[in-house]
Amino acid sequence: MDFNEINKTAEGYREDMIKFLRDLVKIPGESAEEGAKMDRAKAEMTKLGFDKIEVDPQGNLLGYMGTGKKLIAFDGHMDTVGIGEMSNWEFDPYDGYETDTEIGGRGTSDQEGGIVSAVYGAKIMKDLGLLNEKYTALVTVTVQEEDCDGLCWQYIIQEDKIRPEFVVSTEPTDGGIYRGQRGRMEIKVEVKGVSCHGSAPERGDNAIYKMADILQDVRALNNNGDTESTVIRGLVRMLDEKYNPEWKEARFLGKGTVTASQIFHSSPSRCAVADGCTVSLDRRMTAGETWESCLEEIRQLPAVKKYGDDVVVSMYDYDRPSYTGLTYPIECYFPTWVIPEEHGVTKALMETHRNLYGEERKGSKETIDMRKARPLLDKWTFSTNGVSIMGRNGIPCIGFGPGAEAQAHAPNEKTWKDDLVRCAAVYAALPTVYCENN
Repeated sequence: MDFNEINKTAEGYREDMIKFLRDLVKIPGESAEEGAKMDRAKAEMTKLGFDKIEVDPQGNLLGYMGTGKKLIAFDGHMDTVGIGEMSNWEFDPYDGYETDTEIGGRGTSDQEGGIVSAVYGAKIMKDLGLLNEKYTALVTVTVQEEDCDGLCWQYIIQEDKIRPEFVVSTEPTDGGIYRGQRGRMEIKVEVKGVSCHGSAPERGDNAIYKMADILQDVRALNNNGDTESTVIRGLVRMLDEKYNPEWKEARFLGKGTVTASQIFHSSPSRCAVADGCTVSLDRRMTAGETWESCLEEIRQLPAVKKYGDDVVVSMYDYDRPSYTGLTYPIECYFPTWVIPEEHGVTKALMETHRNLYGEERKGSKETIDMRKARPLLDKWTFSTNGVSIMGRNGIPCIGFGPGAEAQAHAPNEKTWKDDLVRCAAVYAALPTVYCENN
C-alpha cells in the first residue's frame, strides 16, 4: 500500500470536504430533526459512487463501499446541540466562517467533520483500488446521539441486524487515537413530603429539606476519599485494586463522578411546605461500575436510608421519536467501554497512523504544542456511540476524528481543515492494514 499516494489523494479532496462540511453546517439539525442534513449527506454519497446507500426506519444513513467479507464501519452522528446564548457567538453558527486553516460553525467538531472525513475516506479506498474481497467499508451517519448516545447503534445492531468486525468512532480526538471512555447514566431521586400552610411549617414534612440532606451526601460521594473511617467512601475508591478488579483500566479512564444536574419541586403554592422534590443526577462511571452498583450506591447513602420509603431512586428512560417518527425506548444507561491496548484494532490504527504521520499527534500551528504534549493513545472525557457499540454489544470500537473535544457544545465552535484531510487518509488506509494482520 502506497501511503504517500493515500495522503496525496486525500489532499486532492480538501476543497470538496470543506464544501461538504460548510453545506452541512448551514442546515440546522438538532436531535430528532436531522432529516434535511441526512438528505445532503445522502446526495454526497451518491455523487461519490457509494455501492449501496440505505436509510433505515430510525433514519440512520448507511453507505457501503465494496463487497468484501469483513464489515468495517466508520460512525459519525449528524445531530448537533443547539446554539445556546446567541450573544456568546462571534459569528452566525449556521453560516459559519472559513479561513485558510479553519472552518467555524455549529457541528464542525461535534461532529460533522468526522462524517465528512469518513465519506471521503471511503471514496479514497475506491479511487486507489484498496477495496477487495477481504472487507466492505460502511459509513454510518447516525441520529439522536446528543439526546441519547448509542441509541442509534442499538437500533442498527438489534433491529437492522448489522454487526461490523469493528467500528471507528469519528468523534473529535485532537489528533489522538482514543480507546475508551467513562460511561454515564441518568439517575432520578424522588422525595415525598407532606404540605401544610407556610405560616406553620412544623405541621408538614418538607421534601426540599429532605432532599437537601441527600444532596450533601451525594456531594460527599463525589468528593470524599476512600479511607476506612469515612462514613461515605468516595468514588475514588474504584481506582484501588482493593475495591475494583478493573482498577488498571479505571486509572486509565479516570474516576467516576456524580453531580446534581436538575432539581424540581411540587407544592400547593409559594405559601406552603413542599410536598415533593426530585433531582436528576449525572453519574459518570469508570471501569468496574455498573448501573446496578450506581443505583445501589445512592440507595445506601445515610440520608436516603434515613428517609426510607419516602425516597425512590431510579433510572430515567428515553423515548423521543426520531425524525422519521420511530420511537425506540431505552434506559438512560450508557456503559463504560475500553478496548485493550494490545487489541488487533488498536494495533492496526496505531500502525496506520505511524505509516502516515509518525508516533505523535499532528495538528495546526494553533494546536500542535498542546497535542504533542499528550500521548497518541488516549481516551475521551465525554461520551460517544461507543457506549452501545462496545459497551452494550461487545463490538470493538476505537476513536480517531477531526476537531477538538473542547469545541463540543461550545460557542464559536470550529475545526481544522488539515484534520479533515488527515482523518480521511487514515480511514482509507486502516481496513487494509487491519486485514493484513487479522
